[in-house]
Amino acid sequence: MARVYNFSAGPSTLPESVLAKAASEMLDYNGSGQSVMEMSHRSPVYDEIIRSCQSLLRQVMNIPDNYKVLFLQGGASSQFAMVPLNLMNKNHKADYMVTGQFSKKAKDEAERYGEVRVVASSKDKNFTYIPKVTKADLDPDADYLHICFNNTIFGTKFPYIPETGDMPLVADLSSCILSEPIDISKFGLVYAGAQKNMAPAGLTVVIVREDLIGNQMDVTPTMFNYKVHADNDSMYNTPPCYSIYMCKLVLEWIQNEIGGLEKMKERNAAKAKVLYDFIDSSKLFQNNVNPEDRSMMNVTFVTGDADLDKKFCKEAAEAGFVNLKGHRSVGGMRASIYNAMPPEGIDKLVAFMAKFEADNA
Repeated sequence: MARVYNFSAGPSTLPESVLAKAASEMLDYNGSGQSVMEMSHRSPVYDEIIRSCQSLLRQVMNIPDNYKVLFLQGGASSQFAMVPLNLMNKNHKADYMVTGQFSKKAKDEAERYGEVRVVASSKDKNFTYIPKVTKADLDPDADYLHICFNNTIFGTKFPYIPETGDMPLVADLSSCILSEPIDISKFGLVYAGAQKNMAPAGLTVVIVREDLIGNQMDVTPTMFNYKVHADNDSMYNTPPCYSIYMCKLVLEWIQNEIGGLEKMKERNAAKAKVLYDFIDSSKLFQNNVNPEDRSMMNVTFVTGDADLDKKFCKEAAEAGFVNLKGHRSVGGMRASIYNAMPPEGIDKLVAFMAKFEADNA
């Protein structure tokens, strides 16, 4: 069976060379006579894997030395609680920008642990834009500002990094991490579920400035304490071993085959431009996101007719373009064009869309 073009929002497509490498090592990793899936996480051979993965992530993302890299579990959703439990610890206040479903969930969870203020929201226009926020808009007593940098469901992305001064900026990078360079020093903490751009589902990466570790609330569960994981080099309990191994392979792919994050950004921007340019010129398809706030990773579009949208998704799947149905809260279609989506996948999708438009004019 030929491989399809998988536009799933996550778990998402992985680089074929990474899958081939993993397949070749499935039964015997590096002469160990065992699979990474079955080896002890305390063994020297696995210790080399997890340390190599962390080192590569630091290199690829240019992470400053005063930040800890944590390999955790529980998905990005677990961070909705871990962030306030560990950071809402001075004035028990936090500012949140609500720009989509996941930032709202993060805000709702944080309200369990302290006073939360919505400093800005784009709900008034169904999350089709990113509000502009300056330092003057923030509560000076807030312990941090939380944002979701790329909104998977609605296809928006922050075109700027909010200026917060001494206040820590916290960002959910789940659907855009590793897609382009980002200045980690502008953030106090970033986190990401790995299942979109990094690895299979199961791994959650947290990058946190060292001075923000160790001031957790007394009620914080041990497994939700950043200090516990930092002190144990992400090995307090059994980590998501295979996902970390796959993350290492993906980082090697970015570094060795792509040429780093600057090259990755060029590749991703070119892919997105091809798709957005077609949609903007189309008489059938439309994208409702404010142009300057469009995501480079998640492209949403509609025909304006729910039945026609359904027909498009069905015929697209039959043609080998799968998982194009939009989120149930938005409808329409969504093409998640993460790092591993090859440029030819976009070209072929656009050709299919052009044919569908001609056939359904």
